[in-house]
Amino acid sequence: MSVRELVVLGTASQVPTRHRNHNGYLLRWDGEGILFDPGEGTQRQMLRAGVAAHDINRICVTHFHGDHSLGLAGVIQRINLDQVPHPVTAHFPAGGQQFFDRLRYATAYRQSVELAEAPVAADGILATTDAYTLDSHRLSHPVESYGYRLTEPDRRRMLPAKLAEHGIGGPDVGRLQREGALRGVTLEEVSEHRRGQRFAFVMDTRLCDGAFALADGCDMLVIESTFLDEDSRLAADHGHLTAGQAARVAKEAGVRHLVLTHFSQRYTDPGAFERQARAAGFDGELTIAQDLITIPVPTRHQ
Repeated sequence: MSVRELVVLGTASQVPTRHRNHNGYLLRWDGEGILFDPGEGTQRQMLRAGVAAHDINRICVTHFHGDHSLGLAGVIQRINLDQVPHPVTAHFPAGGQQFFDRLRYATAYRQSVELAEAPVAADGILATTDAYTLDSHRLSHPVESYGYRLTEPDRRRMLPAKLAEHGIGGPDVGRLQREGALRGVTLEEVSEHRRGQRFAFVMDTRLCDGAFALADGCDMLVIESTFLDEDSRLAADHGHLTAGQAARVAKEAGVRHLVLTHFSQRYTDPGAFERQARAAGFDGELTIAQDLITIPVPTRHQ
């Protein structure tokens, strides 16, 4: 049975706190693992969360501020130490190539794993697999920054009652799916459209077109909410979102499950982020992220 869930490894903005590690998020998606923004301490958080180096197939870095990338050196070396048996692909802003190189080769180690570099230089599709399409959009931050989005292909869901009504079963079901018609019965008559799931990861940014494009129609949106609304001017100055702004993105984009994260150390009441998100009008499922929790991706629409 496929598993689609988000493992939260860290939720702190800029500096870790006693209760929040630097950023780090692993998305499990049908046997593949995508590690987003591994900040300092990610390798230890992986151990605490039960995430192995073998679980990582892709690494996606939004930008090269330390709280989103300082863990790369340790994670890359751990992937090699554990001799992960499959290739790993790293996506990161192309303008930060020098930073990626420094982190990848920060110290001496034995390279035993194929690590493919796939820098992001513009909006668009980065990779296409049977399970998803990965694309990116530019965000608004003082340094080059991109958000990421996974989109599962739309498919058709077979309807057992309709199949039985037309006497179709066994290998004939597969034949009908491949050929589109069987003995005068079309695929549309015995199936229904099933929209693919969508997941987006939006980190450090002001409100911008890219944030809305990434969030559009998502089943789960993981998005920074560094500041509370009363500090909106500070948020804009530093290239960040407030809780209310993040919720506005989710509301206007039709997000089903909103995950707020990347909190400034200045705030001690996590409930304030939830209150402001609700006040902004978001009425879907809402999680205020905490380190080491696991959040299931909402089940597919039937």
